[in-house]
Amino acid sequence: MIGILHGYLLEGSGSNLWTRSIVKSLCENGETVHLVCQENHPDQYDFIAECYKYNKDDSIQSLLKRSVPYKGKCIMHKPQLGDTLPVYVWDKYEEFSNVVPMVDLPNDSIEEYLDYNTKVVTKIVHDYNLSVILANHAVLMSVVAQRVSSSASIPFSIMTHGSAIEYAVKKDERFYKFANEAFSAAKKIFVAGDEMQTRVKAVFSSPSIEKKITLLNLGVDTKSFKLTPINLRHNNIEKLCKVLSGKIRGKNPEQYHDMIKHLYPEIQKEEILKLMADAVPQDLKCADSDTEAKLERVDWKNDKIILFVGRLIASKGLQSIIGAMPLILEKYHNAKLIVVGHGPQREIIEVLLWALEHGYRDLVENIITWGQTLEGSGKNSYEELNRFYKHLQNQNQLDNYFESAKKHNITNKVLFMGYLVHQELCHLFPCCDVAIFPSIVKEAGPLVFLESLASGCFPLGTYFGGMAASIDTVAKSLPSNISNLMKISVKEDQMVSDILQHTLQALTLDESFKETLRKIAIDLYDWQGVSKKLNLELQT
Repeated sequence: MIGILHGYLLEGSGSNLWTRSIVKSLCENGETVHLVCQENHPDQYDFIAECYKYNKDDSIQSLLKRSVPYKGKCIMHKPQLGDTLPVYVWDKYEEFSNVVPMVDLPNDSIEEYLDYNTKVVTKIVHDYNLSVILANHAVLMSVVAQRVSSSASIPFSIMTHGSAIEYAVKKDERFYKFANEAFSAAKKIFVAGDEMQTRVKAVFSSPSIEKKITLLNLGVDTKSFKLTPINLRHNNIEKLCKVLSGKIRGKNPEQYHDMIKHLYPEIQKEEILKLMADAVPQDLKCADSDTEAKLERVDWKNDKIILFVGRLIASKGLQSIIGAMPLILEKYHNAKLIVVGHGPQREIIEVLLWALEHGYRDLVENIITWGQTLEGSGKNSYEELNRFYKHLQNQNQLDNYFESAKKHNITNKVLFMGYLVHQELCHLFPCCDVAIFPSIVKEAGPLVFLESLASGCFPLGTYFGGMAASIDTVAKSLPSNISNLMKISVKEDQMVSDILQHTLQALTLDESFKETLRKIAIDLYDWQGVSKKLNLELQT
């Protein structure tokens, strides 16, 4: 039996999405998987048959026991950690009052976390006679696996993800040492593509570690993400609204309007920060209270629909799409940009859109200059937008640009949905024409790119890191003039222009390309094939 160590939740994207997808696929293939994680709602995942909480007093509490509709099953184990959760990038977690980037934690807190997880996992290994362990991330679960392996004589491997390497291993010598020792002791090190392999080699530069590296494709659930004809898109949206019905909601329209009514052209940074803080919803990881009303504002048969899915932070690049929207609207008056996600950049973008629509150039320029400082995490301006505006100014097109933003009521053409889980996104993706993922930091492997493929939604992404590797793989099955449209330059003076030009061209593509994109997703990235390879590699 396989044990998978994942220190976080199952809902959401990134490694959370990878974990729930691989576990579900293993269960479909008849495996029994023991999953160690912090998921608060195991009942929402139909592959979890049993769930147990391990309390600090050594008692074990049964939280769930049921049959599942698969040949195999998942047994989930949840160590009760207390108030502190070490993370790579701060986010809100409903059960933890002290969520801390692990680089900011003292040694004793880190050891307390490691010791308790090691104790719980050791018990699970003995009680259930596990044969192999797979640890997610370079730290900290890799360290837990290493310690359990040493005491219980069980082999372990590591599945790498970009966040641990970028935000912990590279930033703090303590975590580099942890990761280096765990990688040296691991049986295999799985990487999602050539880019992650290159990154691991560059960080650790050890021949013995390099020999253990094993390539493993990212995956997509092609049974959930599938094609939808344009004339049936409204059916998908009805399904999405039904799924959302009765769920806890996040931001409401009143919070937005209360912020907007206090804006004025000369507003200063400190005032904006206060207004934005008051507009942030209490429940961040939820759909907006009026998501259904916004969905009804879209003509799903005739509108040109552009999608962004991701954390709302500057490094994900939403500001660059916003920069291109006035001129996209000039070409396609019926274009809509649907924004899915949560994060500190949302209110910044809402203020930026308001300033664009009202033609308040000084405020637009101030927001660009303040950039990431408005998020409270960074000193950089939105340089991609700054360069784009300078280009327009040099071409004597900036006046026309701002006129387009006003004329087309840009605030009504950018629709924020709030946070949607992938069980909800599977209804939305097939209803969109183009999806844009303009991250300005390297990512190991953007899973949303694959979901876009499976849904027949033409994806554009920044051409570097794992995104470049994914685009290059897809390019082998497409004409070069089509695959080149997927590539957005990471250069600051070219990014917004690429988004503009490539989006305009992608919106003209024939519907036949949807079938091609989906076939690529099925042939190369379906989770069934990925999980079978993983299982074989773990047992070999």
